Amino acid sequence: MELLAPAKNIDVARAAIMAGADAIYIGAPRFGARQAAGNSIEDISRLTTYAHRFGVNVLVTLNTLMDDSERREAAAMAWQLYEAGVDALIVQDLRLLRENMPPIRLHASTQCDNRTAEQVVALQRMGFKRAVLARELTIDEIRVIRAATMADNPNEPIELEVFVHGAVCVCYSGRCYISERLTGRSANRGACAQMCRMAYDVLDSSMHELRDEQGKTMHQRYVLSLKDMDRSAYLSELQQAGVSTLKIEGRLKDADYVTNIVAYYRQKLDILAQRGTRRDLVHNFTPDPAKTFHRGSSPYFLHGRTADMANWDSPKSTGEHIGIVTSSRDRTIHVQLLPGVTLHNGDGLCFGDQGFQVNSVTPMVNGAVAINTFRAVSVPAGTMLYRNTDTAFLKQLHAERRIPVTIALTATDEGFMLAMHSQTEAPDTWSASRTFAYTHTLATQAEQAKQTQRTQLAKLGDSEYIAIDVQVPTEGYFIPISTLNAWRRELVTAAAEAQDAAHTLKPVTTAHADAADIPDYNDADAPLMTCRYCILHESGHCRKQSSPLPPDREPRYLRLLNGTVLELRFNCKQCEMTVHQTNKNR
Repeated sequence: MELLAPAKNIDVARAAIMAGADAIYIGAPRFGARQAAGNSIEDISRLTTYAHRFGVNVLVTLNTLMDDSERREAAAMAWQLYEAGVDALIVQDLRLLRENMPPIRLHASTQCDNRTAEQVVALQRMGFKRAVLARELTIDEIRVIRAATMADNPNEPIELEVFVHGAVCVCYSGRCYISERLTGRSANRGACAQMCRMAYDVLDSSMHELRDEQGKTMHQRYVLSLKDMDRSAYLSELQQAGVSTLKIEGRLKDADYVTNIVAYYRQKLDILAQRGTRRDLVHNFTPDPAKTFHRGSSPYFLHGRTADMANWDSPKSTGEHIGIVTSSRDRTIHVQLLPGVTLHNGDGLCFGDQGFQVNSVTPMVNGAVAINTFRAVSVPAGTMLYRNTDTAFLKQLHAERRIPVTIALTATDEGFMLAMHSQTEAPDTWSASRTFAYTHTLATQAEQAKQTQRTQLAKLGDSEYIAIDVQVPTEGYFIPISTLNAWRRELVTAAAEAQDAAHTLKPVTTAHADAADIPDYNDADAPLMTCRYCILHESGHCRKQSSPLPPDREPRYLRLLNGTVLELRFNCKQCEMTVHQTNKNR
């Protein structure tokens, strides 16, 4: 399976490539679903040249809804991206297919609401090469979609891409209108205000605050804020279900996060593929998702509805659980650490939605520590404490990737030829060579001369290559080290030129949508949100699993701090929850 990594800019993209990504997705200058993550055509062009040398594909997002003039602009931009060497475009607005688009692969964004076999088969028939499936799908639903697309087109079925890690939208992608209607910022236009990460009061039909199962008042709780997805334990199942690409969410994340998460999945995929030890890829750290941005984890709906999909106490990064607070006073907090945990100055710690930074750590007895903080913090005894910034781990984060090659030095009639051959899988194979006029002189110590040649020619230094094997003439010719080094530098230059020339995009038939295929994007009567996630289930009050709630507790409402009230409705037959506007206020 392909490992697809996010990149908010070219620097993060390079970090993802170094960590082992097979492909990158990055935002275009405009029309990406993250307005804050746009990139110039020039930067994307430089990225494609760099990425293609490692056999890494570059996908660009054009996945927002557009008006007529914007679609013409987006089509013109698509041609620029095609000419820059981009491998595919990720789109949402099917009306874009009516424009003059280049002969490039099109992938249907998850914003297209790809939840059913009928939808994905329809995209396949339009000419889409890949569909990014809805996050909410179970493994069985993915299998059904794969079977339907195979039955419809067994020769060239559409590829299936699934999210495997990262932040999860509580609403079906493409069907969230809460940001647009309450703030004027449309999620379908790349400007989501993240209303799902805000705090709400949960109210009964009398507008009284409810209590959770622990008796805690449902006041300003983050009831729509889901934990992050982590499906790393199910990679084999996803592969067997017909998934071709595993997607990591995070086009607003930094290079540290991307390096850590990509390395984590790279190692798991290499184990799954039984690749053995890799010389071309080095991670100088042990990847751990809890060490960078981490809201807790859930496989989401992969194996059906489960408890604890959300974190009602905080929408922020919680990181890893490190211990329990025994007491606190002013700027000193006593903590019983978990076995193996070591704190460092500068670490970030948190509880609920509050956090603080470690100023110093004093060891005590039996694994306890006294933490001195930069400011006074009151933490109740018994509080679970988490570390969301591990300074020591971040200092270790470093990954290196090289292109595996073989080098061969052979004698010619007029001197020598030095050649480099790629050891990557087709179709990215290539070779480069240089010939040099030079007098043949046998070395007085042949074996030593041959070893010197192997050593010097393998010294590829800061180049993008690593020599897996170096072959030299059996005769043992004398060649000065300075000459070998000069020849090697020329060969590296020739290799880069050969790689750039070898990677050519194969034009594909442009996807096309008839008028009947294009959905209505102006559904003014739609709920603010339509979710498979359900607050009733999350709070232990699922109607299918327990007795009905008392009538006076329904309907339920959500209230923002500014007094805006939203109504919750529960379609238990479909196992869906919808969020609606109301005329109620405080």
